[in-house]
Formats: sequence, structure tokens, C-alpha cells
Amino acid sequence: MTMSPHEVQAYVLTYLETLDCQIMERSPAHVTVKLSPEADKALTNRPYYWGFVERTGAPAETMSFTFVFDPDAHQQALEAAEAKTAQSAPPAGTNPGAEAPKDTILGRYFGIVPSLPQLGPGRILKEDVVYGSRRLQQIFNAAREGGEYVNLFEQAAKRQLRATAPAVYEPWLGVCFKVEFACDLKREELHFIGISLRTGEIVEKFGSKLNKRDLSPRLAENMHVQTAKVSLADAGAALEFHLTNRLLELDYSWAEKAKERLDLELAVVDTYYEAVLREDTPEVDVDTLSDSSREVNASGKDQAGPSTPIQPARSKPSRNQNVHLQPIEPTGVMIGSDVELAAESAVQAEPETDPEQDKARQAVMDREAMKLQYETRRTEMIWQYEPKVKVTAISSGMFHLR
Repeated sequence: MTMSPHEVQAYVLTYLETLDCQIMERSPAHVTVKLSPEADKALTNRPYYWGFVERTGAPAETMSFTFVFDPDAHQQALEAAEAKTAQSAPPAGTNPGAEAPKDTILGRYFGIVPSLPQLGPGRILKEDVVYGSRRLQQIFNAAREGGEYVNLFEQAAKRQLRATAPAVYEPWLGVCFKVEFACDLKREELHFIGISLRTGEIVEKFGSKLNKRDLSPRLAENMHVQTAKVSLADAGAALEFHLTNRLLELDYSWAEKAKERLDLELAVVDTYYEAVLREDTPEVDVDTLSDSSREVNASGKDQAGPSTPIQPARSKPSRNQNVHLQPIEPTGVMIGSDVELAAESAVQAEPETDPEQDKARQAVMDREAMKLQYETRRTEMIWQYEPKVKVTAISSGMFHLR
């Protein structure tokens, strides 16, 4: 789905005019507008400024924009205007009535000082508003949030204002539903349905009924609003039930074709991954690994020599017992030989890695990763091709009609 520059311009102008923005200049390629306070709050992202205005009561100064809908055409128009101005302007130095540049202190030292760009509230910002631009998406979001719910009254004729008896309004609930028919293809429909809160009457093309009436958010004089007999919850449920019955009457041959395409895609995916997963994968022999580790540990103990017997602890000599102290002979040679034997046993105790077992472990990991990829691919195919119908209420409102 896309929008031409003319459609974008029509949409933006409708939004600006609805919010009472002041149009200063307009052409087929652009529009220069001074925003209203409501539009400025929605588009300029200045919460601190508007908070200051609301707290202090200072007069608000809104921003001005030049929205360009066709950049190429707008640039050509600017170049043509500049060329026309240059041709009509007299040559430099031939106009006796031209004002001489003002003598300033900076001008005496640096020559004629060029004028600085205009800043502050009086400046006009320029932006390209084309389909897909960030500004247009912001206008879409602002229009969706501002028009999500409305409360409008039909304006009475002038003779009704002078009538002795007030006219009566009938309350209606109108909901615009968006219906999406989605598979690997997608189609959208809008259904604007209204229901009377007095009689329960349902009108399918409710928008065509509203287009013929003058609606305003203000209640007209000499008008009376009737009390609703149907609650909003019951009215909404009745509209959903009515739309569901209408959708059940549609032709869903497209869904059957989508299921056939889904089965075909799943068959292709299953055939490919089954052939990959059917390949022989070496398995890791856990018993062999445990036996080899036991042999390594046993060989390490044998090479380390017999274990030293644990000597019983000697009792502490009493005071009457004679204690004979004998000099201790140096045992440096024995300690060195023990350290060497312990180091050799530690080195030999490390298990040796088997390349075949490592290869088997890697093959098992690859097989598990392939299974996960297979399941993910099937989930993606189902999400893309499975037919589904989605209904969303995008806007609603209360309409008081005569």
C-alpha cells in the first residue's frame, strides 16, 4: 500500500483544517501553515513549553511549518521564481533609490555583515512530507489518537432555533471495524456500523448516513438529547455479533487455497530436514569413557607408590616420665624424590582426550541444532501461510442525530 503526493496532501490538509490551523500559503506541491495550539501539542513535542504556558497563563506562540509534498516540483517552482525575480530586478548599482548599507561598527572592520537566520517563534521550519516519512507517520498517529473516540451533534436548522418546542436527538453508537484476511497474502476491509441506543436498529453503511449531516462537537441551542435505552456494552456486543454473522457468510475459498500452499511448503521442509536428520550420527559411548577414566586413576595410584601407613598418635608424656630428645637427621633427598613422584602421578592422572569421542559429541550437538532449526522453520511457515481473520475496532463515537 502506498499514497501519491496528492493523497498525502489531501490527508494532511484535512488534518490541519480539522484542528483549525492557519494556512498561510498553499500550492500543489507544498503548504505553509501556522499550527493551532492543539496541533502544536501533537506534532512539535514541546511538553515543557506547554507546561510553562499552562502554569503561568502566558500567551502561547505556536510554530509554523512548510510541508513539502512533492520535493521535485517544489524545487522547480522555487528555481523558476528565483529566475523570474532575477530577470525583473535591475542590475546592481543602477537603482538610485536603493538604500545604502547601514554603517555599523562591525561593518567598518569586517565589511557588510550578512543577516543572521531568523530564530524564535517567527521562523518557519521546512520538512518533506511524503509517504513513509517520519512526519507523516506522526500525523497518522496523532489523527488516530485524536479521532479514536468522538462525540458529535447534528446541527439544527435556523428555523429550529426560533421554534418554541425543542428538537429531539437520537443517540447512535458508531464503530469502525478493520477486518484483516491474512495468509501469505493480505486483504483489509473497513466496516463502519452504527446502532441506535433507543431502538437497537443496526445500520451497516453508517458513514454514508453521517456524510449527509452537519456535525459539530457543540450541542446546538433548543435541542434535547434523549436518554439511551441500550447500554454501551450491549450495543458493542450487538455490533460484534452482527459483524461476525456477516463474516460467516463470506466465501473462504482463499483459506482453502492457503492451506494447500501451507501443506506444500511443510512437505518441502519436512522432506529436506528428514533427509538431513536421517544421516548416521556417531554416538558417544559413556561406559567406555567411565572405564578409561577408572584405568587412568588406577594407574596413577600404582605409579605413585604404596600409601604411607597412618601412625597412631602418641600420648603426651607425663611430668615424671623422662623425655629423651634425639637429633633429627636431614631428609632433603627423600622430600625431593616424593615431590617428583607426586608431579609425575599428577601428570599421568590427567585423562587423555579421544578425537573420536570429541567428534561424536560435536555431531550430537549439530544434530540437536538441526532439530531446533527444523522446528523453527515449521513454525515460521505456519505463521506465514495459515489463514486467519482478525477484527479490530479502530475508532468509535457517539452521534446524536435528529
